[in-house]
Amino acid sequence: MTQSRQHAPQGAPDGAAEEAPPAPMSRRQIYTAMSGLMIGMLLSMLDNMVVGTAMPTIVGELGGLAHLSWVVTAYALATAAATPIWGKLGDLYGRKGMFIASIVLFLLGSALAGMAQSMGQLIAFRGVQGLGAGGLLVGAMAIIGDLVPPRERGRYQGLMAAVMPVAMIGGPLLGGFVTDHLDWRWAFYVNLPLGGLALVVTALTMHLPRRRRGAARIDYLGAALLAASIICLSLMTSWGGTEYAWGSSTIIGLGVATAVTLALFLLWELRAADPILPLRLFRNGNFSLVSVLGFVVGFAMFGAVTFLPQYQQLVQGASATNSGLLLLPLMLGVLVTSVTVGQLVTRTGRYRIYPILGGLVMAAGMLLLAQLTVGSSRLTSALFMVVLGAGLGFLMQNTMLIAQNSVPMKDMGAASGAATLFRTIGGSLGVSILGAVYSHQLTATLTERLGEQAGERLAGGGGQLTPALLKKMDAGVRDAVEHAVAAGMHNAFLWAAAFAVLGFVAACFIREVPLRGGPSGGQSAEDRPMAEPAAL
Repeated sequence: MTQSRQHAPQGAPDGAAEEAPPAPMSRRQIYTAMSGLMIGMLLSMLDNMVVGTAMPTIVGELGGLAHLSWVVTAYALATAAATPIWGKLGDLYGRKGMFIASIVLFLLGSALAGMAQSMGQLIAFRGVQGLGAGGLLVGAMAIIGDLVPPRERGRYQGLMAAVMPVAMIGGPLLGGFVTDHLDWRWAFYVNLPLGGLALVVTALTMHLPRRRRGAARIDYLGAALLAASIICLSLMTSWGGTEYAWGSSTIIGLGVATAVTLALFLLWELRAADPILPLRLFRNGNFSLVSVLGFVVGFAMFGAVTFLPQYQQLVQGASATNSGLLLLPLMLGVLVTSVTVGQLVTRTGRYRIYPILGGLVMAAGMLLLAQLTVGSSRLTSALFMVVLGAGLGFLMQNTMLIAQNSVPMKDMGAASGAATLFRTIGGSLGVSILGAVYSHQLTATLTERLGEQAGERLAGGGGQLTPALLKKMDAGVRDAVEHAVAAGMHNAFLWAAAFAVLGFVAACFIREVPLRGGPSGGQSAEDRPMAEPAAL
């Protein structure tokens, strides 16, 4: 498959974008190229799900139970810190090459993690995996922006939306199979054939515009300051209320470090010649608003995925092994709504109403989930999850679509990285804030029903409570635990509903800017400088 190329005149200034839109591709060519992107996204999403199921066996062999949380934290921190950097590197040196590099780095980390001989080695190699995973996520989102214009992108949204439920459901099942029938190391080795397939498909089928940026430079200082700020924030929200008290010197110090590094980052980005995250992007109202929406989506999605299994296992008596299947109604709501909305956006070119509906439906879903009690049936909770999933489906792909349509093509990677980063930070804060609310109410209810000593003892061991252990408890204690979990869920989802309302308010201010690549090729005045064709 060949692509037409256009180049800027010889007198083009250094750093100017010297690219032209790629020649139109057939649907078959797009689907083939997107298959590599989907495998890459699946790798990054599937990994944590598979590893989570295998962790008890891993700890049993390697030891280091006290450092268990760092196996997850190292991956998450590296992913969050690397995401905007990969996005900017794609803008500078070409997204295809950076996507391939991120796959290679992820596979290297996977192979090393599978060979780990100690918990320290495993944590370090999980960090290498996370660095690659950041490039997989943002690279896939940015490359879609190169392959398909915004007006036509909705047609392919369903494919990308399908990756998440496959990872959420298939991950725990695959992890259980690998652990039971093979060896825990295959929880990491299973990435190698998938990643190899993604490399082959991407190399052979993906043809993107050539990028030659002249004297382009990497903003190393900006990248370091941004990474430091993200790491400090992530550690503060992960450790606060669990490893350390919120008022402890460690958490306060991390908060101060977050503020200082963020302030230095913003000051430097205003001066940098080629900033890692161009602050000019936030001058666009739509981009700023969907950044807020992305944060809210991450907050709601990760909060729900974290706490719903707690309710279903400890109150409704479901097996932990089926925790992925229990979220199927949520994922079904996301998938159906996302596919439907994508088709409607492609046909009409209009998208503003969908983020508004998404914020409203998401808030309604959170309020419904807050009404779950000890006596609620699985059917009731499943229906409420469908409502929340529908709200997320209105938002997940459209926030990225609007963000990408709001920036120049040369900043597509930076914009995709920023949108992904805000969603990641929202998820991290969602888990920590809702976790603190949930834990506080859980302890209060247990103390009220069982007394202070028994309540604190059970709440302190809440992470080790399993359906099997709960069944062995006295009927009175079991009843108290079930009511405490339901009460914690109630308060957590009320807080989540409040954040969802914030997303609804932000969505109401989004403007309907014509999508690039429409039938008339129409672009608003706001869009024209963002999509200037290269000179012949």
